Amino acid sequence: MRRARGWRSLVGVAIGGVVLAGAALGAGTMGAGAAGPVVLNGAGATFPYPLYSRWFAAYNRLHPDVRINYQSIGSGGGIAQVQRGTVDFGASDAPLSDDQLKAMGKPVLLIPTVAGAIAMTYNLPGVGTGLRLTPEDVVDIYMGEITRWNDRRIAVNNPGTKVPDAPITVVHRSDGSGTTFIFTTFLSEAGLGGKGNEGVSGLVKQTPGGIGYVELAYVVQNHLTYAVLRNRDGQWVAPSLSTTTAAAAGGAQRIAQTNDVRVSIAYAPGKNTYPIAGFTYLLVPQNQTDEAKGKALAEFLWWAIHDGERDAPQLLYAPIPASVVAIDERIIKTVAYQGKALLAER
Repeated sequence: MRRARGWRSLVGVAIGGVVLAGAALGAGTMGAGAAGPVVLNGAGATFPYPLYSRWFAAYNRLHPDVRINYQSIGSGGGIAQVQRGTVDFGASDAPLSDDQLKAMGKPVLLIPTVAGAIAMTYNLPGVGTGLRLTPEDVVDIYMGEITRWNDRRIAVNNPGTKVPDAPITVVHRSDGSGTTFIFTTFLSEAGLGGKGNEGVSGLVKQTPGGIGYVELAYVVQNHLTYAVLRNRDGQWVAPSLSTTTAAAAGGAQRIAQTNDVRVSIAYAPGKNTYPIAGFTYLLVPQNQTDEAKGKALAEFLWWAIHDGERDAPQLLYAPIPASVVAIDERIIKTVAYQGKALLAER
């Protein structure tokens, strides 16, 4: 019980850090002139950045009159910038609580876009991808109770693998991170740094004996080794598109039941479910202050949850299920300017 309480507190710290942390972007948002392009500025989560950057480029090719700039400064930074009104939209892997939404000072919509997996990546000379770690192992590593790689608790599930007698160097996020929120939610459900995913993956790669939690796309793109984890049903599961999709499907059922998109899919039940997974969200002020920019943003959001989803599997993100798309559609239709919905009838 001590461990569970400790990690519930850590989840609270992660959420609090998301609200309070944030780097100023400096320049405000650019208005839409009749003669120039519409420029939308966003900031936030690093977790979905590989997909979002592709989306923004693809949308600009289809709509050259709309340019979308995005800074992957972490979920905390994105939330802070939306609250300050210095960006047109934010992105967060941590769904905002009722109190956090109230603190925004204005109605802010949460739009789930995709689900993704957090991989446990490590740097062990002579040991490739596939080291088996139980949830208890991961908790004990981050609690400082397992400090060497050849600890018997790790060795017992890896017969035939020569795990070196080397110290474990734990790498963690140092920014206001939604990735940390997903990871600590998993730790809490299971019983118990560097800047951004790029920083964590870079530090692990440079640190023999290092271990860290990184979004799966970064692991694959950087050819990092990663662990296979035991899920709630006792199965050894690797992070992948199919195992993340299984987690998302369970989350979609809960969203449909509650009509609330703020659900956790970490350490969810299911034979093929990967245990460290989560939805990621775009944060959009419901009441827009610029009609042209608001309309451009609403049109982009509609495109993203339909056409944009096709790009998700290529980057190992799980597209949101159809039932969640339907909920997103209803949410996007409420984006308004001076009380008038901005999205054309669909």
